[in-house]
Amino acid sequence: MNKEEFIKALKCLNINITEKQLMDLDTYYKMLIEYNTHVNLTRITEEKEVYLKHFYDSLTLVKVINLNNQTLLDIGTGAGFPGLVLKIMFSNLKVTLLDSLNKRITFLNAVIEKLNLKDVTIVHGRAEEYAKDNKEKFDIVTSRAVANLNTLSELSIPFVKIGGCFIAMKADAKEEIKNAQIAIKTLGGVIKENVVFELPYENAARSLIKIEKKYKTSVKYPRKFSEIKKKPL
Repeated sequence: MNKEEFIKALKCLNINITEKQLMDLDTYYKMLIEYNTHVNLTRITEEKEVYLKHFYDSLTLVKVINLNNQTLLDIGTGAGFPGLVLKIMFSNLKVTLLDSLNKRITFLNAVIEKLNLKDVTIVHGRAEEYAKDNKEKFDIVTSRAVANLNTLSELSIPFVKIGGCFIAMKADAKEEIKNAQIAIKTLGGVIKENVVFELPYENAARSLIKIEKKYKTSVKYPRKFSEIKKKPL
């Protein structure tokens, strides 16, 4: 996906990109490639691939949620996907980027400073630790293929305000959805929709699983990651 194809594809998502946003994404891409030479941020480095599999893919979140004037937490953001891309495109979105690897945090800070982005909080830590003081705090929580939906639900749903949403960004997730039903219900959520589509040009399967927070999550969740892994909900 070259830049012209990227702009055209965004119009199909009802996103009109400005020249400034396009320049910011170009700077982001160049910094990603530069840092990636000494820090493992992504195996995808070709420009066309980054614009499709990182930038465009991140923005498909608009298929299921209105991002204007919302608070969003991106768990396991890595090099900033989807959270940092969403912030560049939706300036009034208040974004928190959470990652456990300090080298990624350094990269994210550098991009945010370079682009002079406001209302972005970067947290170095694990979700189960960050949750201790931040439950029911965010309108939207999202994560892109960090873990299976069963585990991811326990790490994510506790952060969501009642009435807010957790959106898991996945490939084909039919089996994961089936296996996560008990966990989602236990954590106070309900699956509202699963939007299935294909990435343009390469037709790779994608799923956006939208889980609405109906009830307050019990104080015992999320558990320590070792417990989550040993005995999934």
